[in-house]
Amino acid sequence: MAGLRGMISLDELEAMVGDDEIETVVTAFTDHYGRVHGKRFEARHFLEEISELGTHGCDYLLTVDMEMEPVPGYTYASWDLGYGDFHMVPDLSTLRVATWLDRSAFVLCDLEDPRTHDLVTVAPRTILRRQLEAAGESGYTAKGASELEFFLFEDSYREAAEKKYSDMRPAGWYIEDYHLLQGAREEFYNAQVRRHLTASGIPVENSKGEWGKGQHEMNIRYAELLDMADRHTIMKQAMKEIAEHTGVSVTFMAKPDMTEAGSSCHLHVSLWSDDENAFPGELEFGPVHGTDEFRWFLGGWMAHVPELMVFYAPTINSYKRYQDGSWAPTRLGWSYDNRTAGFRVVGHDQSLRIECRIPGADANPYLAYAAVLAAGLDGIANKIEAPEIFLGDVYQAQELPRVPYTLREATELFASSEFVKQAFGSEVQEHYTHFFETEQKAFDNSVTDWERWRYFERI
Repeated sequence: MAGLRGMISLDELEAMVGDDEIETVVTAFTDHYGRVHGKRFEARHFLEEISELGTHGCDYLLTVDMEMEPVPGYTYASWDLGYGDFHMVPDLSTLRVATWLDRSAFVLCDLEDPRTHDLVTVAPRTILRRQLEAAGESGYTAKGASELEFFLFEDSYREAAEKKYSDMRPAGWYIEDYHLLQGAREEFYNAQVRRHLTASGIPVENSKGEWGKGQHEMNIRYAELLDMADRHTIMKQAMKEIAEHTGVSVTFMAKPDMTEAGSSCHLHVSLWSDDENAFPGELEFGPVHGTDEFRWFLGGWMAHVPELMVFYAPTINSYKRYQDGSWAPTRLGWSYDNRTAGFRVVGHDQSLRIECRIPGADANPYLAYAAVLAAGLDGIANKIEAPEIFLGDVYQAQELPRVPYTLREATELFASSEFVKQAFGSEVQEHYTHFFETEQKAFDNSVTDWERWRYFERI
């Protein structure tokens, strides 16, 4: 991180505050959905106290639903326990200038128990930290990158809400995958995003048009997984705030419209040991030349997809994306440079990596990367063999196992999994089972527009 444009030390922040370049420091963390919560501090107060002592937030934030209602049934926090505080501890390695905000800096926090100072077990960043610690104990680090897709609309967020998110105007009016002409029309937004992210410690490689109308992909530079999850989190927040300031809106829903492509978050991951990629080797797997670590990491990752699916596809809407021939994977196969496969191996030598195309743009990156590591490390520990490389159209391969097709199915697999309990602990398993069951129940108890259109007159 040293020398990366936009990243600053505490001394540099102090100098910028003295020069009136920074007046606000945003302290932030994510909830289970991946939403960013936190506080805005006057910069001098942050320097004098918060940078060393941290601050506090209400622990109900790890038990709320999308409407911010505290949900009963959690053992971590409840009305009976009084909804106390957790301690927000700034991770100063994440301190950066937030150029998309006025004279602001941004720092991510770990959440601690204020009494024991232990990390809060069920906090998403903690869950990824624990898997990275397990990797380190096995002699590995992990690097990755998120390819995040989104739809851009000309309506502002307030206008979209007033329209009840229907009849919105996409920024593009035809499929624009790799199209430079349509992309040029949308540079009023995407150029701002690339500029601000790069200037704020999140180096951008490129953006491109995607398969849907007004759909794009933003690709940022790979990093070690905690850093990448942090970049992913800040990127989404910055993109929403830039959209707000520009009078437009973006959505990271996995499937905002059944007539359009879904939005994915392809995860590219490689395992490293002694500063060398542990995947390339002499063993032949079709065109891939890899190591035992490669085959077993891939084998474990693939084997545990069903029981970890909720960490890749966390909402009701996530599962609308898994349609044959839609660019979203529906079956568990792997191949080399094959976009019909859920696991697409790409690169060679030191760039050899595994791309998982299963997660949607709605995934919480801390949970998704934690799932990747837990599954892959289990594959190495137990020498789980990857299936044979698949050649051809995976959508047509009826013999291959499919991904879970509903949140209910995925939650049941997560809740009953001995592997989940072993890898993450019973507290995490129970907490997130309740979270996903609550999301399912909220949908089950709702009347949808689909029901009104179908039944209002004709039933």
